[in-house]
Amino acid sequence: MYKSATYGDLEITQIPEKIREYYERMKHYDTPFQMTVGTDSQNFDTLKVVNVIAVICEGHGGIFFYEVTRLPRTNDVRQKLTTETNESLQATLKLTEIMENEEYKELRENLQISIHIDAGWSPNGKTKELIPGLVGWIKACGYDCEVKPDAFVASTIADKISK
Repeated sequence: MYKSATYGDLEITQIPEKIREYYERMKHYDTPFQMTVGTDSQNFDTLKVVNVIAVICEGHGGIFFYEVTRLPRTNDVRQKLTTETNESLQATLKLTEIMENEEYKELRENLQISIHIDAGWSPNGKTKELIPGLVGWIKACGYDCEVKPDAFVASTIADKISK
């Protein structure tokens, strides 16, 4: 179940309609319209995984939806990042599948879709060697992606909710 400050609790199947409604309200600005999906996780007694779907009308704000799931705790960075990336990819695949319907044609034609991966190139970081494989995975599925410092949906929105 996804949550939204604007719309309350929603199933993922309800989100494309909310995105379309938002697009209809904002399209008169004639600025880029984007949907970005990102995930972050934190270890507590379990692994708290937060998946975020953010929709932005550039220069005019946005809306977001998030889902929290609990998985067995892990300290393996590769496993955590693979889990996070998979959560983002599965949500994106589901949303784009729903938006293949004719009623979403205008939205599809004007929506930039990307996935944000919570990994960065920091010289002392534990994730830099994982980036090529994760980026390749996302791009092979047909989506654009960003890593830190440009992966703000994963590294800020999802990160804040996961703590």
